[in-house]
Amino acid sequence: MKDSHRIFTSFLGFGLLNNILYVVILSAAVDLVGSQTPKAVVLLSDILPAFLLKLAAPFFIHLIPYKTRLWLLVGLSMTGMFIISLVDHIKFKIFGICMASLSSGLGELTFLQLTHYYDELHSIGGFSSGTGVAGLGGSFLFMLLTNIMGVSISWTLLLFSVLPLGFIILYYLLLPPMAEEIRYEALDDYELTSHSFKNHFFTILDQIRPLLRPYMIPLCTVYISEYVINQGVSPTLLFPLEELPRWLFKSFRDIYVVYGFLYQLGVFISRSSINFGFRFKNLYLLSILQFINVLITITQSVYFWPFPKIWFLLVLILYEGLLGGLSYVNTFYSVSEESSKNKREFNMGCVGMSDSLGIVIAGLINYNLERSLCNAQISRGRDWCQRTK
Repeated sequence: MKDSHRIFTSFLGFGLLNNILYVVILSAAVDLVGSQTPKAVVLLSDILPAFLLKLAAPFFIHLIPYKTRLWLLVGLSMTGMFIISLVDHIKFKIFGICMASLSSGLGELTFLQLTHYYDELHSIGGFSSGTGVAGLGGSFLFMLLTNIMGVSISWTLLLFSVLPLGFIILYYLLLPPMAEEIRYEALDDYELTSHSFKNHFFTILDQIRPLLRPYMIPLCTVYISEYVINQGVSPTLLFPLEELPRWLFKSFRDIYVVYGFLYQLGVFISRSSINFGFRFKNLYLLSILQFINVLITITQSVYFWPFPKIWFLLVLILYEGLLGGLSYVNTFYSVSEESSKNKREFNMGCVGMSDSLGIVIAGLINYNLERSLCNAQISRGRDWCQRTK
């Protein structure tokens, strides 16, 4: 196998394995916390630890070798999934989700920075496609196992818990060695210029500031909008079960799972678009379009309009995923293209905190939004959001 193919396949696998547990946990949100608890509890537990890690990473991550990071994320993710699948108490489940979140954040940070040492088209393209495959495959497998095959939630989560072992196989057996002579070529940018942490702190902030407007703000706002839809609004986008095909929708809970799958299908398609030469450079337009989707779905939730049937809404959810995936892949590809060689590794790691920040903000919004939308529906004679069957 050519090195270019090995690089693409390795990073595709890294993206797949790193994101699939995150997707599965969000797909299982209703099952983990029940219909009466806001799904934002799962969302915040699944993203806040990752965000805090990414926020602090620019100040210390260069001190941790890539191989050490790899073993850390394997241990964290497997332990977290074992806890989620085997322990019934909700507080322990939240703790397990937090461990998986730390692993996911460390993984995304690690593999995005690792692309600096490989051909950008094959490494970034592979990783982005892999994250798209994770969304699609994770949500589909969860829907298949639980909605259609009737496998218990605990057994389903336990099956997924062994997947992180694949990181070790990919890194040691498939990925070509990185060029050691360029290893940490930008290290001088990270190191303290004096013994004052204060000076180091403001030096790092000065390096982050130029990334805010062109990359971090549009990516963050896209993620705020799409996760407000996914975790705050979509649990209330319900329809009478008698109007839906029973082979797929056996309960109201199943509607939420199908939405998750269609969203991830859109993400997969758009995150893979870079491999076919498709570029979309107007990142702020994607933010505006995604915010329009928020307004449409909130209107649908409250007034049961403009979509009288679920099929139109399914198309909108797919479109929402397309916008989110385009924002992700084009942001990171632009960072890689437009950064100087000695800044690229640092910039990739810093911009990576933007999507996590957007999800955290969305989680805070959703904590009360889902409950408010459900109450608005009940006041209009629709109590579906309180049901699980």
